[in-house]
Amino acid sequence: MKTSTRTFTIGTIAGAALALTAVAAPASAETEVPEPDSFTSAFTVMATPDQVINNDGVATPGQPGAAGEFTFRINSELEIICYDITLTGVSGDYQSPAKTATHIHEAAAGQAGPPRISFPNPAPVGDGPRTSSGCLQGPFTTGVMANGADTGTSFTLAQIEANPAGFTGDSHTVDFAAGVVRGQLTQVPVGGLETGAGTAQSNDMLGFGLATAGVLAAAGGAAFVLRRRARTE
Repeated sequence: MKTSTRTFTIGTIAGAALALTAVAAPASAETEVPEPDSFTSAFTVMATPDQVINNDGVATPGQPGAAGEFTFRINSELEIICYDITLTGVSGDYQSPAKTATHIHEAAAGQAGPPRISFPNPAPVGDGPRTSSGCLQGPFTTGVMANGADTGTSFTLAQIEANPAGFTGDSHTVDFAAGVVRGQLTQVPVGGLETGAGTAQSNDMLGFGLATAGVLAAAGGAAFVLRRRARTE
């Protein structure tokens, strides 16, 4: 499978519509699906080593100099989450008791909490940037069991929309098992409206920007650029 990079210019100036295909029906675990034509919310995470804590809630800094940028776009009506994840300054293999090592946890800042969604680990493993992009449709599973059930059981994306500050994005490696980087979810506008309102906004109206320094661009008349990877056979 080859990986290429495409750049879409999007904003309140409507961009070209993405080619869409039908969304697959949910299975017993999350299913990789095409990107839907609308989203009900969008979030970003600027993950850093200093935000990492262990399962006891004790500060356990991750890899010095590492950073992570997570972008999540959600359609809670279809139970689909699209993700674009980039890790930089990360070395070593991944390690986690979950089925992958890159997650959204239900955990407020400075607190521990269970993973709710497991994402494909950014690749390639090495000293350069690692990236991962795609869309998953629930129901979600993590491979971690608690009280006899998978920690993804009964979780819905509407829970993120109701309380994004109560969720964190992270990734784990062999040398930094507690987390190599971590950061809280922050809402960003979709189509010039506050996210999480429960109304789907089309891709043409997706109007949020992500600054590389972690400062969110305000929604306005200018177009913004969102980079995401496209996978081709």
